[in-house]
Amino acid sequence: MTWNWRAMRAMIGKDLLQVRQNKMIWLPMVILPLLIQVIMPLVMVLLPQVANESEFDDLAPLLAALPAGARQAIEALSMREQWVVFASNYLFAPMFLIVPLMVSSILASDSFAGEKERHTLEALFYTPVSDVELYVAKLLMAWLPAIAISVGSFVTCGIVVNAAGYGIVGRLFFPAPHWWPMVFWLAPAMSLLGLGVTVLISSRAKTAMQAQQMGGVLVLPVVALMAGQSAGLLFLGSGLIWGIGALVWIIGLWLAWVGGKTFSRSAMITRI
Repeated sequence: MTWNWRAMRAMIGKDLLQVRQNKMIWLPMVILPLLIQVIMPLVMVLLPQVANESEFDDLAPLLAALPAGARQAIEALSMREQWVVFASNYLFAPMFLIVPLMVSSILASDSFAGEKERHTLEALFYTPVSDVELYVAKLLMAWLPAIAISVGSFVTCGIVVNAAGYGIVGRLFFPAPHWWPMVFWLAPAMSLLGLGVTVLISSRAKTAMQAQQMGGVLVLPVVALMAGQSAGLLFLGSGLIWGIGALVWIIGLWLAWVGGKTFSRSAMITRI
């Protein structure tokens, strides 16, 4: 099968143009990474500059959950330095996964359910692509920007926290090694998972907002990971990230396959 990539690229460009013209879509995709990957880490890094060192005495139980190598490297630092390194690299690391998950879900819900809301489904009949090509184009329209925004927010976070904490730690301290598989292995898988769920929900939702609200439940596992790491119950290290990523990739690919098997332009119109 020879795919009409030229038409698919045109469709992706059209959908992205609609996103840029709708601030209700792109504004959350700016605010969410800014809050999670810039403001919150920055506050955590600046906290030792306004707090007494005695207030960080409760850090020991959290450090005990770290692998021996990471714990030994941090234990050699002062309490202020320990907090800066631990908070930026470990404490809220699972929250980063919310970015690709929610960005892909927002874009996918607008691309699928949004067609119903804007009453533009009829135009899809005249698009010179098959249902499979249309489906893949809409997936790529959401998946690729989600990855780009995730990587961009990661780079921005690194610049901000290293600049803010350099006066305390005296060196570059972010990112720790486990961030690399999180950003380039687990985050794309989470994005695909969000896409797969949103596509299935969008086929039944009447509006993009309804699809986004129904897909919000996907954040709960990430919140559970964050709570477990904050309480010292687990550590989201490289090994666990690779394992979770493999599982999420399998589930995400399966959901995308199921969505592709059930997707058709005519079915979308009959469900309006």
